[in-house]
Amino acid sequence: ALIFKSAFALIGMGAYLSIYMDVPIKPIAVTFSLLFMLLNIVGVKKTGQVQGMLVVALVGILIFFVILGLFEIFSLNTDEINRQQLTPFMPFGFEGLISTVGLIFVSYAGLTQVASVAEEIKNPDRNIPLGMILSLITATVIYVLGVYIMVVLLDPDVLREDLTPVASAANVFMDWLPFGSGLLLVVIAAIAAFASTGNAGIMSAARYPFAMARDKLIWKSFTKVSRFDTPSVSIVFTTGIMILFILVLDVADIAKLASAFMLLIFGFLNVAVIIMRESRIEEYDPGFKSPLYPWMQIIGITITIWLIAEMGWISILFTAGMVICCIIYYYQYAKDRVVRQGAIYHVHARLGEMRYDALEREMRGIMREKGLRKEDPYEQAIGHAIVLDIENKHMDYRGLIEKVSGLLAERMPLRKQELLSIFSEEGTEGAIAIGKGAALKHARINLDMDSEIVLVRFRHGIEIDDEMFESAYTDQQANERKMVALIFLVSSKKKSGQHLRILAHLSEMIDSVDFTERWKNAKDEAELREILLRDERFINIVIRRNNITERMIGEKVKELELPGESLITIIKRDGKIIFPHGNTVIREADELSIIGEKVDIDQLKKFMPKGKYG
Repeated sequence: ALIFKSAFALIGMGAYLSIYMDVPIKPIAVTFSLLFMLLNIVGVKKTGQVQGMLVVALVGILIFFVILGLFEIFSLNTDEINRQQLTPFMPFGFEGLISTVGLIFVSYAGLTQVASVAEEIKNPDRNIPLGMILSLITATVIYVLGVYIMVVLLDPDVLREDLTPVASAANVFMDWLPFGSGLLLVVIAAIAAFASTGNAGIMSAARYPFAMARDKLIWKSFTKVSRFDTPSVSIVFTTGIMILFILVLDVADIAKLASAFMLLIFGFLNVAVIIMRESRIEEYDPGFKSPLYPWMQIIGITITIWLIAEMGWISILFTAGMVICCIIYYYQYAKDRVVRQGAIYHVHARLGEMRYDALEREMRGIMREKGLRKEDPYEQAIGHAIVLDIENKHMDYRGLIEKVSGLLAERMPLRKQELLSIFSEEGTEGAIAIGKGAALKHARINLDMDSEIVLVRFRHGIEIDDEMFESAYTDQQANERKMVALIFLVSSKKKSGQHLRILAHLSEMIDSVDFTERWKNAKDEAELREILLRDERFINIVIRRNNITERMIGEKVKELELPGESLITIIKRDGKIIFPHGNTVIREADELSIIGEKVDIDQLKKFMPKGKYG
């Protein structure tokens, strides 16, 4: 779909260039395809910068076009000209309107382009839906006003045959600008629009075969990246297919097929949302949820089918043909190469049928990539965690969970036996052996409570029965079966998503290259905590005289002015660990462990003397 849209855009680019230059349209489109291919191989950062400049130029000129066009209409006899140009309002009837909606639907393909480069977007939970919503609002407002201006100011017969209607409309009301600059501005805007579409289309479309190759759904060669860390083979292949479509198909067929595929994809996306929601997979933790579920999705599916049907037999047959080819390809090539099923099996499970348990692990992996959210109290939980540093060589797993249950019972409104039952093999929710001698044990309970964490270090290791743990790795060596680190996480079922994000982040921290050695060699429980804190949200400060920290000596914790919502979680004093409260007085040589937002910690680092930082 993106390839079709990009091909359509680059042909339009050639059409607008032909206003000023006597050039063949399709060769120009092919030339620009090759240029954008090279640009995408060089790198996404440079591509994104060019894309930003193109969009700014485009939107700026189009706003100028809309403002001048509306002034022109309002300067005339508005009622008369509207009556003349808009009567009959739908000369080809409602069916003609619907078929046209299907034809121009390709214009909204940018919504999926935002999602297709999700791996390279910062803060995707916020920026992907925000980018989609802003692009939809911007495009809709400009399209509606722009088309209104063209329909009102141009002769209907001329408009129907015109390949460059925006330029023709500009000639009507921007002719007062010197040296034909009004027309030139519109041509620049059109070229910027088509160039940004073509460029973004290659950038986005190339990520699909790259991702499919990583999932072993197509040939491995598509995973190759250039020295610029871009999927070069996939980009070249995508551009080649696009050039083929430009040379073989005419512009109307390209637009129809592009829209048909976009409609098909949008329809499947609506189906996918329903299946994912109904699967009740707890690891499915989207940062943005569609409103009016499921009616929004049902309406979307229905309208998609209707619009494709109204576009004519070419679109219907081509779409159906592509679906059939994909089904054949799946059964002949892909099915035996990938051990994976969809969330639909979790819906079946609710009806007593089969399910695909590995999907939870896959969703957990996605959660690890996305990371924690701003509101997740990860640092606070680590800062107040219970720490057990076990020297006993003979402690067994049963004895450990009895000790952990007793300590947690002092903090939670549950008895020791209840917690022991939760952590026992029969009642446990889950345990994940990460490898490298470390594991996570987690549980959710029906209480409204903050997450509690217990950090356990076995100085001499402890043997744990494999049947009690879901391994994150296969063929672990014998020395990896001896645990040196075991972390317990208990959270409320009312905060299930938060629990899973903290669990995923703990898993990521444990999976770091030097975790086991740092854990073994940590001097005390404060260092054990520090290993699991994110460096950018954590700082260690030693209070000294003769530097900026001197002013803290003798101050109470509640009187300290720290940036933002920074929090002192631990004070190391004379080799002992103190959990501070508001009236705790800071002394010289105290070592403060401070957590906070990245911007607050960065501010602290700027003013603190060079020395020991966490």
